[in-house]
Amino acid sequence: MKHSTLTYISALILVFTMTHCAKRGRPTGGEKDTQAPIMLSATPSNQTTHFKTNKIKIIFDEYIKVKDINTQLIISPPLKHKPIIYPQGSASKYITIKILDTLLPHTTYTFNFGNSIVDNNQENPYKQFMYVFSTGDYLDSLSVKGTVKDAFKQKTDENITIMLYDKEGYYDSIVYKEKPKYLTNTLDSIGFEIAHIKKGAYKLIALKDNNNNFLYEPKADKIGFVEGFITVLTDSIPTQKLKLFKEELPFKLLKPIAINKGKIIFPFEGKPNNLSVKLVNEIPNKFNSFQALEKGKDTLNYWFSEIKKDSLVFEITSGKQKKKVSVKLRSKIKDSLIINKISKNTLHYIKDTFSLSSSLPIEKIDTSKIMITDKDTLAVNFHSEMSLDKQTIKLVFKRKQNQTYTVAMLPAAITSFFMQVNDSLNYRIKTKSVESYGNLALKLENVKSYPFIIELLTIKGELVESKYITAKKEVVFSLLEPKTYKVRLMYDTDKNKKWSTGSFLNNTQPEDIIYYPNEIDIRANWDHNEVFNLK
Repeated sequence: MKHSTLTYISALILVFTMTHCAKRGRPTGGEKDTQAPIMLSATPSNQTTHFKTNKIKIIFDEYIKVKDINTQLIISPPLKHKPIIYPQGSASKYITIKILDTLLPHTTYTFNFGNSIVDNNQENPYKQFMYVFSTGDYLDSLSVKGTVKDAFKQKTDENITIMLYDKEGYYDSIVYKEKPKYLTNTLDSIGFEIAHIKKGAYKLIALKDNNNNFLYEPKADKIGFVEGFITVLTDSIPTQKLKLFKEELPFKLLKPIAINKGKIIFPFEGKPNNLSVKLVNEIPNKFNSFQALEKGKDTLNYWFSEIKKDSLVFEITSGKQKKKVSVKLRSKIKDSLIINKISKNTLHYIKDTFSLSSSLPIEKIDTSKIMITDKDTLAVNFHSEMSLDKQTIKLVFKRKQNQTYTVAMLPAAITSFFMQVNDSLNYRIKTKSVESYGNLALKLENVKSYPFIIELLTIKGELVESKYITAKKEVVFSLLEPKTYKVRLMYDTDKNKKWSTGSFLNNTQPEDIIYYPNEIDIRANWDHNEVFNLK
């Protein structure tokens, strides 16, 4: 009995001690894991020769996951069928690759996993992990290195595909039809290296391959290329530099649509050449029409007065191209006239013009029903201007500093194409003093050629002001709103007063663009001076 009591007391003490110790604290989990997984072994081994199997097993030192494998994995030379890789979606210490293709003889293959192999806990990536093998006696060891940048944008896209086509068997349109011999990917940097290639001459091409099919599709993709061929005989080949650009598509008319009563849209792709539409049908004497390209869109708008027909036939002309199309009319209501103010509430007293937009072409402006007055209610002289598409009105008047203006428009001041008129409209605008603005002077060094276009941009890349420079001089942007700006310079090699993109089939590169490396903060009542070195 005594022994039983002592045992019971000892058990209570043990339980109390364990409970007390358990409540002292909780584990912190230790230091955060920052180590990437490492390959322990592979079957067949990495960099093996005389490769003859269709199955590869790679073992790692910790549990890993496969992430974004469809976009990260680059196989060079490319395979016709994507290999099966498992497991996916669950943690494992190994991956298995099942090859579905018949491999080429005497060829070195690289499986570049990019950053797709990550550890299970913190997702630390095994960066640029590569598995390499050869179906021949040796591994090809030469490489091509370089950089790729966007020809127009300051920041280059990620995941740019870099491709090599063998000079033997190369033809101009191969990039549209056949996959390359070798390829790699830039992933999250502008640098690239295509490794394990044979001696030879190659066409080097960069592709922003949005469909991930290693074929150039101009409607979706950007392209860049090195002119001619590069010869790879040793590892001493110079670093290659490519500019990625979006080609200008050839003109193509898409299906026109009658979207409302009295309005047909003619959408298109590419750049039109004096695009116009002509109605082929017989029309009544009082028939009226108006057509204009829609600003910022690849669309020509066609408005027309009432006509008793189920469909209309048009002849479309763009340069030397002509095409007839039939458009079925729809019985819908006409668009309403909507007038909106484009200008801000504060007008730059020199640079800005008070502007209004219209949802419909404007047939008439009656300035006798428009009045502009200053803060002393004194009438201000003005005149009106209309844009070519008849959908923007400018009221032009001399503006003064630190002034307030009222714009009053009586009903029927504006009449639309469909004879609709506006209701009463009233706007209040003001101007600032000259001391509210700042100035920017740019001294340009190492200019390559003239003429060029220099542009002042907002942080979001919106155009603020542009200057066309034909000779050496200091460039000044005056009376700027206090904010942060960017500057870019575009060489106008073809002297057409705009930036020209490249053409792959015509073997022309896009015109050079150089961004000023720093953002520029403009302060009120301040002259800001910068040196822009274009070297």
